[in-house]
Amino acid sequence: MTEAPFWERKSFDEMTHEEWESLCDGCGKCCLHKLIDADDTDETIHYTDVSCVLLDTETARCSNYAERTQHVPDCVVITSENVHDLGYMPPSCAYRRLAEGRGLASWHPLRNGGSQAAMIAAGISAAQCVQNEDEVHEDLELRIVTWPLNDSD
Repeated sequence: MTEAPFWERKSFDEMTHEEWESLCDGCGKCCLHKLIDADDTDETIHYTDVSCVLLDTETARCSNYAERTQHVPDCVVITSENVHDLGYMPPSCAYRRLAEGRGLASWHPLRNGGSQAAMIAAGISAAQCVQNEDEVHEDLELRIVTWPLNDSD
């Protein structure tokens, strides 16, 4: 009998740093600028197609992951302590999915030998779908998109 994968048998606190980091599928959706509708009693989150200055918009990978918080002080570092409080993370986020007890999606790279091909085919990646904040000169309200809410299995 094969042992269950680490994300099914370990709590967040039991994971090694490498295991924790590997949960990130690299979609880049957490790096999109989000707007919260303060007039809405539910505080609805609206995603835009505008990314953080550090996101490589071709690959949806951070161009300076190791030093990102030095360059973008409000960049959120996801930890086992705060993961349950990050409701603004995209529904497809592996950290959010696991925190909500939903498991990893079938397209996740950990289920596909490390390949992002299934994730890209499922329309989950922000790669080539966003513009860097340095290139956008209009109000973010004009850049609201719904595709980051996709969470197909």
